[in-house]
Formats: sequence, structure tokens, C-alpha cells
Amino acid sequence: MLPVQFITHETPTCTYEESALLALRGGCRWIQLRVKHAGDEEVRPLAERLLKACGEVGAVFVIDDRVELVRSLGADGVHLGANDMPVEEARKLLGPAFIIGATANTPEQALAGARAGADYLGVGPFRFTRTKDNLAPLLGAEGIGEIVRKLREAGSDIPVCAIGGITPDDVPALEAAGADAIAVSGAILQSPDPVAAMRRFLGEE
Repeated sequence: MLPVQFITHETPTCTYEESALLALRGGCRWIQLRVKHAGDEEVRPLAERLLKACGEVGAVFVIDDRVELVRSLGADGVHLGANDMPVEEARKLLGPAFIIGATANTPEQALAGARAGADYLGVGPFRFTRTKDNLAPLLGAEGIGEIVRKLREAGSDIPVCAIGGITPDDVPALEAAGADAIAVSGAILQSPDPVAAMRRFLGEE
């Protein structure tokens, strides 16, 4: 099975923190803390607790967008969207030891992220998802496969993490398209048993 990144989300019955802890209980070992519409100081206590929780089980912990918070906390890395800090600037601030993920929706964006020094690409959206605002054009497995092909033709072996409305049934097609990992959120939290849902993604159910 492909490695799985869980992206935190808030629901009427689940906080950002609870969502991450459920994913960890299900065996996920790659958490991205994404909290929109809040300042760094508001997010810091949550990030500190999740950094500790991830450390206790050996999970990688990255934070969406907040480069300075990542640096000050010593998180594993940052994920940068298309409208966030440029990868080159983040790399200058963080240095080589931190993971930097970059978002891509087109081959051009993917190639730019790879050339800028990103460690992995979040490529999508695969299909419609309600957990992301201002959704970019949908790619499907064919579109993600085209981006992977363009990267490989250009000589880049940067890992591609497919994202956007992915279910366990989609994983074989994404693997066939060349994805190296998947990112999930809604498919876990909308399940009646989020822990079991994560285990299914990881091939443990």
C-alpha cells in the first residue's frame, strides 16, 4: 500500500487535534496540521501537543503554510500551497534539514516545485472534496498520471502525493498512475469508525 498523509480537519463532532489523534491511532505516521483562519500564536499550543504525540509514535509532523512556526517548534517540515511562501524562500529560512512539500495542479507547477527544491509534491485534487476551499481544477487519475509522466521525463524523481477526495478503492488506480503516496482527510473523518478507515487505507483492515 502507498504511504498515507493525514491532513487535519474540523467537523461538528471532531476538533483538529482529535482528528490527528484518530489518524495516529489508526496507524498513520505522517500528519499535516492544517488550520485555516487562525494566527500562529493561536495554533502554537495545538502544534506543540501534536508534535509530541507524533514523536511518541515515530510519525512525521508537518504544518501547512506556517514556516516560522515550523522553525521555532522544530516540526519536521512545512507544506506550502500555491499562494503560500515560495519554496525557495522557505528553504532559505529552514535550511536543508526540514521537509518542504509543495502543491501542484499542473505539470508546470509540479516542475517548478521540483526545481525550487521541494522534497515532495501534493498533486491534486483527484476529485471534489469539501475539506479544501477554492478548489483547483479536478485531475482524476489520468491528470495525476500526466503530471507524474512530465516530471519523470524531465528527470525528476520527486515523490508525488495524490490528494483530494481519495477513497481506499481509488488507491490502485493512483498507484498505477505513478503516485508515491496519498493524502486523506474527509474519507477518514466521515467514516463511522475513523480508526478502522485509516487502517483500511494502510492495508491493515
